[in-house]
Amino acid sequence: MIQIKDIIRELELLAPPSYQESYDNAGLLVGSHETSVTGALLSLDVTEEIVEEAIQKNCNLIVAHHPIVFKGLKKLNGKNYVERTVIKAIKNDIAIYAIHTNLDHVATGVNWEIANRLGLKNIKVLAPKKQLLMKLTFFAPTESTQAILDILFAAGAGKIGKYENCSFRTEGTGTFLPGESANPTIGQNGRLEEVHEHRCEVMFPSHLTNDIVTALLKSHPYEEVAYYLTALENENQEVGAGAVGELSEALPVEKFLELLKVSMNVTLVKYTESANKMIRRIAVCGGAGSFLLPDAVRNKADAFVTADYKYHEFFDAENKIMICDIGHYESEVFTKNLLHNYLSGKFPNFALCLSDVNTNPVRYFV
Repeated sequence: MIQIKDIIRELELLAPPSYQESYDNAGLLVGSHETSVTGALLSLDVTEEIVEEAIQKNCNLIVAHHPIVFKGLKKLNGKNYVERTVIKAIKNDIAIYAIHTNLDHVATGVNWEIANRLGLKNIKVLAPKKQLLMKLTFFAPTESTQAILDILFAAGAGKIGKYENCSFRTEGTGTFLPGESANPTIGQNGRLEEVHEHRCEVMFPSHLTNDIVTALLKSHPYEEVAYYLTALENENQEVGAGAVGELSEALPVEKFLELLKVSMNVTLVKYTESANKMIRRIAVCGGAGSFLLPDAVRNKADAFVTADYKYHEFFDAENKIMICDIGHYESEVFTKNLLHNYLSGKFPNFALCLSDVNTNPVRYFV
């Protein structure tokens, strides 16, 4: 029987919790990791209506993009929709898991979903994050190097952009003197030993540190392994905010806006005058993305598709780029489809349901 922890394990391989913003509250918000799952309802938000839908569809797990709980709940009196939703979920033994800014920040996440719906090519992270990478340096006898590296690669080390199994090695001479109580793989107790060794270096995401060190220690032949870890300032090109890519061919402004409405299923688009008559390079950010405007301009995007722009913020386009505000809900509602496609590949015989409830609090009179 599939348990909640099994679903969470796969979700956190897709979007590690360490990638969420400091203000965020992604993770298991209600429920126990050990509970067996009857089915999972996938939604953008969690409301009382969503919990009721889960009940009706026999789903005891809700996987949502937006966390229902952002701030600490000091009381559960049902005085607002957050408290009522949490109470209803607990009473009906329904777990709630949120996968929010961590899913925003990964390649193939929320922004990739938007980019793919627009048909963009050559997609990359718009604003890569720093301080998410580590470097492992270790020393090993030359005949053991490749076997150790293979195990480290399998644990997640050595990936740089679109390249895998990346490493660097130099050859030298290692020296050591085994003590009387030592159990050396090479050499004898009390005798200075010299060994042909490789100094090896590999990069890896910082959240994998424990896995990488464990893999090194288990695969290394020495009783005492010489290694050290270094935090890197490098940008992680696979993790960050927003995405940017290109249309197969440039479109006139009006044709691009039509494409945007159809692709994202929106009834209206708020936009600024275009700096260019033809639109090809597009930056995107699901949800409130105005903070990424300088990155969109720096990446020479013709248009920036996002949401939640305030009146005065539209002036920031300064005729350098066309800002297109399609609405918060509209920019992220397809996240539930992204999650469905991902989880159905991991659990092909498991009940996954897309929510039918429209949780958008905004209505339009057209």
